[in-house]
Amino acid sequence: MSSATPTTGSSLRGNITAYRTMAVIVGVLLVVLCLIGLPLHYGHHLVDAAFLAEPAVPDDHSTAGWGWRLGTNISAYLGVAHGWLYMIFLATAFLLSRKAQWPLPFTIVTLLCGTVPVLSFWAEHRATARTRAENPDRV
Repeated sequence: MSSATPTTGSSLRGNITAYRTMAVIVGVLLVVLCLIGLPLHYGHHLVDAAFLAEPAVPDDHSTAGWGWRLGTNISAYLGVAHGWLYMIFLATAFLLSRKAQWPLPFTIVTLLCGTVPVLSFWAEHRATARTRAENPDRV
């Protein structure tokens, strides 16, 4: 007699917590990266001009203003962090999808929503609600 609990009877609480945590972290990083970091990095001349800073020389970023430097740092560090954390998000979402027995199209949409700013929050809410509705005794 085996003491292992079958997948259909095991709890999803830990999987949902890990998935929701990673979805929020990845979502926030993506919003900051896409709505703050990248515009500052590529639109630095607009920010610097708005605050009457010395305009950057297009070929030499050593004289660029604070907008470009901030945008470059956000893009470099948060971009890398988002990339690594997105891989962890994919793993946690995939594990939850298999354990909760989501259909393949639902799983794919949920995984891809982590790449779209703000949409990832909707996908997290949708996936959590579906999992709780379909598995009330396991959550």
